[in-house]
Amino acid sequence: MQLKNDLLIRAAKGEVVERTPVWLMRQAGRILPEYRAVRNSLSGFKELVETPELAAEVTIQPVDILDVDAAIIFSDILVVPEAMGCTYEMVEKRGPYFPKTIRTEEDLKHLRIADPHEHLHYVLEAIRVTKRALNGRVPLIGFAGAPWTILAYMVEGSGSKTFSHARGMLYTNPALAHQLLRMITDTTIAYLKAQVEAGANLIQVFDSWAGILSPAHYRTFALPYIAEICNAIRNVPVTIFAKGAFFALEDFAQLNCETIGLDWNMEPAKVRQLVGPNKTLQGNMDPCLLYSSFDTIQHDTIRMLKEFGPHRHIANLGHGVYPDTDPEKVKCFVQTVKEYGSLRNH
Repeated sequence: MQLKNDLLIRAAKGEVVERTPVWLMRQAGRILPEYRAVRNSLSGFKELVETPELAAEVTIQPVDILDVDAAIIFSDILVVPEAMGCTYEMVEKRGPYFPKTIRTEEDLKHLRIADPHEHLHYVLEAIRVTKRALNGRVPLIGFAGAPWTILAYMVEGSGSKTFSHARGMLYTNPALAHQLLRMITDTTIAYLKAQVEAGANLIQVFDSWAGILSPAHYRTFALPYIAEICNAIRNVPVTIFAKGAFFALEDFAQLNCETIGLDWNMEPAKVRQLVGPNKTLQGNMDPCLLYSSFDTIQHDTIRMLKEFGPHRHIANLGHGVYPDTDPEKVKCFVQTVKEYGSLRNH
């Protein structure tokens, strides 16, 4: 199907675009009352993720309401451990919780390399339903968590300030860590390939806990597996977003990916020097900007666009939009990006 708005894809590939494309991480979520209305009618988050028609509905809401240049399928990175046999619960106001963790070789025996068509069919169906409903309006982004981040949750059992169990395993039982990373990577590659087959136009890999590793551990336990994923997904553009991994930017430049996502701690000009001209950069506004005045949002957004320049940039936040953000402030950010691009071209 021909895309009516293919700015995101063209920017990712490094083609000249009329203006910078814009979307937001976590755009399909708690900031929108329309999302909360759907969510509140259900038993909880997991029912929404696992019901394709409803996941499609909330995927499309930000395209309709916020006027962003892409949809991202409504799902969660933790569907991968669930598919592997390590189930999670989503605890309100606390986040994910795994009743059983992976700490020993014995625990590993209870896991499988998941078949996406059997164990993650609901995500693939949500992609197909969304694609039909979008009818080519904007691209649809598929995604998965990076293997290290998935391991961190499976070993720790929940979110954590330190992830001391997960990081500890890298020292005390590196062989077990690599076995688990191997299983996660094999599952993730099959899953992302299935997302592309179902209709995803672009793939993003989220390494949310990249920044808690030492550079040496990141290069041992994270990068090789991300590189494998990049090498396996070649028929659509791939974005790597590794929060806090400023130390790995030169490594990311060598990956077989099109786009590198930046958090708000990274300076665009310095990143561009490190990665060179052949990668698209995505980001990287501080999500807290959206608490400020409309004037400040416009001013800082234009400053960000000038720092990145008009080529090989996808405008986004440096992390997900926070749930208590005013949707009108988000619209201001999106519209500022769009209007600045239009003005620049006249």
